[in-house]
Amino acid sequence: MLKEIRPAILVLVLLSAITGLAYPLAITGIAGVIFPRQAQGSLIEQDGKVIGSALIGQEFKEDKYFHGRPSATVAPDPNDSTKTVPAPYNAANSGGSNLGPTSKALNDRVKEDVEKLKAENPSASVPVDLVTTSGSGLDPDISPDAALFQVPRVAKARSMSEDAVRELVTQNTQGRFAGVIGEPRVNVLALNLALDAANAK
Repeated sequence: MLKEIRPAILVLVLLSAITGLAYPLAITGIAGVIFPRQAQGSLIEQDGKVIGSALIGQEFKEDKYFHGRPSATVAPDPNDSTKTVPAPYNAANSGGSNLGPTSKALNDRVKEDVEKLKAENPSASVPVDLVTTSGSGLDPDISPDAALFQVPRVAKARSMSEDAVRELVTQNTQGRFAGVIGEPRVNVLALNLALDAANAK
């Protein structure tokens, strides 16, 4: 019996070392050489200080900033560990709300958000990504339509012309990967940094 168990244990240990240690270390090392910025989390720095990542959204509430998609991520309630509280863009707890199209809570929240956004820009239809969460809850990007929808509010809050703000949106719009994969998108953090830089001039 030991004759049969020993090779099985040896194969298990060997494959565990290869697939669980050697392969991940090799891929991490290769990624660090070929894609150093991405391997470190695509961090965005300003004045030598890390202010975010190009891969994880942030919550912007002020009128002078573009707002990202709603986020359904949560964190433990500090007052009651059996409950959770909203924690937008919480990378430690990535996930959606799990609310379906028949959910009253979801429908009420979306209707409320649509009404607020219509009051902000009555002449335009509300882009769907401004009222729906992503599956991860961490999406850093919005559609160009969602960014353009917010131009009047941002321009007014910053005393800038709408054309100047619209031009910043255009400059920060990324196209489809290789011209065919995905959809055009705007990274909210990058756009807001461009806004701050334009206002500082």
